[in-house]
Amino acid sequence: MSLEEIKKPIAKELKEFDAYFSSSVKGSSSLLNIVTHFILRKKGKQMRPMFVFLTSDMLGGINPRTYTAATLIELLHTATLIHDDVVDESFERRGFFTVNALWKSKVAVLTGDYLLAKGLLLTVKNKDYDMLEIVSRAVRDMSEGELDQIQKTKKLNITEKDYFSIIRMKTASLFSACTECGAMAVTGDKTVMEAMRRFGEAMGIAFQIRDDIFDYQYNGMAGKPMGNDLKEKKLTLPVIYTLSQSSPAERMKLRSAIRRAGKDRRAVREIIDLVNDKRGIDYAVMVMEEYKQKALAILKNFPDNQARHSLMQLAEYAVGRKK
Repeated sequence: MSLEEIKKPIAKELKEFDAYFSSSVKGSSSLLNIVTHFILRKKGKQMRPMFVFLTSDMLGGINPRTYTAATLIELLHTATLIHDDVVDESFERRGFFTVNALWKSKVAVLTGDYLLAKGLLLTVKNKDYDMLEIVSRAVRDMSEGELDQIQKTKKLNITEKDYFSIIRMKTASLFSACTECGAMAVTGDKTVMEAMRRFGEAMGIAFQIRDDIFDYQYNGMAGKPMGNDLKEKKLTLPVIYTLSQSSPAERMKLRSAIRRAGKDRRAVREIIDLVNDKRGIDYAVMVMEEYKQKALAILKNFPDNQARHSLMQLAEYAVGRKK
């Protein structure tokens, strides 16, 4: 199914959310409003707000707290993307120039800070302190995950256990915040909220594995340069598995190629060829499917309605997307 078909049960609410979110980012600075207008024009797939709205809809109905949760998470997500582009010195994301590319790092960092502050103020204004706690934990985990990855990257010694710990913090924490807050908006049942948190976490892990697989494909459909993670010496599941299946001599050769990947295109191709030879992509796809199935199994315990059907289709879309 396309995203447009998946959105159908919440199409009206998502349209209202767009207006709500736009009003939430407005400020008194003319430069800030120019930058935020640019950000709003290149909004992505809105998968995180979709997880929030569909979760609330499945569990009883969308209400004002659902809008607060979706806005808080989208503000946080947008801020972290802006900050990530500064940290990574990235000038392009998904085929568009980044804020960092157009206005330099100082404006980018301050814009990210502003969006984080707007999210905090929104929840305080509405007294949604329980949601603020969930999202604050996600921010903490995302920061720790990023720092752990930086530390491990220097030594090229990330194990599969390390990898899952990192992506659970860096990516899955925000997905789990989406579904936990979406549940919290309509119910006080802690069992339900915990189940939806686990659903979001499983989906976040599957989503990140799908993203990591793109780095090892020869086409440019993912909207990011092939081998981009390798150039930054980020070891993800396909290459971690390849290292575990390689002989000592092959591991030495592979690590040498990873060290050269930032400056040598031939090294990137050498790594990708070895990953394919050792079936690293196949292994990553298998693990991704396992996490998707874990997520779908959790959903089967909830009411069989249109929102649940769309959530299941969104799970399928997240692992089957081409970019």
